[in-house]
Amino acid sequence: MSSPKRRIETDVMKLLMSDYEVTLVNDNMQEFYVRFHGPTETPFAGGVWKIHVELPDGYPYKSPSIGFMNKIFHPNIDELSGSVCLDVINQTWSPMFDMINIFEVFLPQLLRYPNAADPLNGEAAALLMRDAKAYDVKVKEYVTRFATREALEDNGGDDEESSDEDEDDDNHNYSAGEEDAADMEL
Repeated sequence: MSSPKRRIETDVMKLLMSDYEVTLVNDNMQEFYVRFHGPTETPFAGGVWKIHVELPDGYPYKSPSIGFMNKIFHPNIDELSGSVCLDVINQTWSPMFDMINIFEVFLPQLLRYPNAADPLNGEAAALLMRDAKAYDVKVKEYVTRFATREALEDNGGDDEESSDEDEDDDNHNYSAGEEDAADMEL
């Protein structure tokens, strides 16, 4: 069973040696955070997201678990849990892909070409289909409020802390216990 472990080490080392900011959780190569920048020439440009990544024991034959830790307004990303609806990760994952593909190709493509027909965020999907300009404005508003380096640092980069607006959302939608369960699913 050393082959999957070796592959995890290889993929994570490639990511660590890339231009991405990677933070391992407890020096564990199977769980880490990556700072992901929104693609240029999109309403996400200038945004910085903290992406939680977990690699299952069966990686690369089983897909990684990916989740946005700070809020993003996108039809295919759940605003509360940060879960990503992306076929290449959820259904058509292949051992030919690696972590670099996720951050250089899959996530930028997802942000560039949202699929409003398969939403995790119905509000974002409806707005995109009804008024693309208003959607872009709302995306930029979220970038300014939740996805600047300052917003990440104000949040202490700590998953447990959240802004007052986040706490309001949490109180209305689920209890702290359910939030912890949602975090584990990422």
